Amino acid sequence: MKKYQILMMMRNKPGIMSKVTGLFSKRGFNIDGITCGVCEDKEYFRITITVIGDKEFVEQVKKQVAKLIDVKQVEILDDENVVKRELALIKVKSNFKTRIEITNIVDIYRAKIIDLSHEALIIEITGDSNKVEGLINVMDKFGILEVTRTGISAMHRTEIIKL
Repeated sequence: MKKYQILMMMRNKPGIMSKVTGLFSKRGFNIDGITCGVCEDKEYFRITITVIGDKEFVEQVKKQVAKLIDVKQVEILDDENVVKRELALIKVKSNFKTRIEITNIVDIYRAKIIDLSHEALIIEITGDSNKVEGLINVMDKFGILEVTRTGISAMHRTEIIKL
């Protein structure tokens, strides 16, 4: 089993997200992550969904999504010529004894501390999923209070996608 990102370009209409997620739930497809928003042409909505499965499963998902009326384009993103990033916010227990060590680790990961209190701090990290997962694993020893992740956003490096 492997993680795949499926890129969808759809008309920007009310209810488009519920159509897509409804299709997934009706077919019993599980969504591992999802990012979405209006793209450069305000008429279109860009959705990147991450699913776990084999190639046949992902091809089936692609075919089902392509049948939706407002879909302009659907493609399975490969690992080559694609930039993939994820954002995570991590709230970690901290005190005056651990703060310096945490700050040094955050610097190594090129992340940022964006909020600080007496008992905790919030770290922002952007990068590929391995980098995000790595920082979460390292911060675990300090006591993670909360984690929120955006899911993967992806874009072709060189190809120009025409709407």
